[in-house]
Amino acid sequence: ARTFQGIRLWSDMHVLDNIRIAQHYRLGYSLMDCFLRTKNYMAREKAIETIAWELLEAMDLKDCAYELPRNLPYGVQRRVEIARAMSVKPSLLLLDEPAAGLNSADVEGLIKLVRWIHDTFPVTIWMIEHQMTVVMSLCTRIKVIDFGATIAEGTPKEIRENPVVIKAYLGDDAI
Repeated sequence: ARTFQGIRLWSDMHVLDNIRIAQHYRLGYSLMDCFLRTKNYMAREKAIETIAWELLEAMDLKDCAYELPRNLPYGVQRRVEIARAMSVKPSLLLLDEPAAGLNSADVEGLIKLVRWIHDTFPVTIWMIEHQMTVVMSLCTRIKVIDFGATIAEGTPKEIRENPVVIKAYLGDDAI
């Protein structure tokens, strides 16, 4: 599953429905089941609803379940997008600049949320991020790219002390 640098939520659907809709790629019922509201349809819809409410609760979004995302603060919208991605129970979660546009308080909340996801779910997390606070707080391995070429790979400590990275991102005077 992935999130986008620019939040892409269904702004005219409630938060609950934004999370529920992500699971519909694996419905497990037919169009006829849907029209006839069969037991299979009802059971699958109930399971999807349960997963959505569990995620809303876990990610502290329960109070905004029936809000439209466009009416929510940007940091909350980011959490909704991450919750939607997690609703499909991914083995790999791709976060594309999750801290983009967030204020410092929301960045701290994001760091705690990503750390909690990593500790709670069996998921590998890959992240593209430019805010070094986020990268150095969360990542165990970092790959630094400059103009499309890898210039360094390693632990946060190795990256922080790498002269090639320092030169590329801070300039010659920083060395």
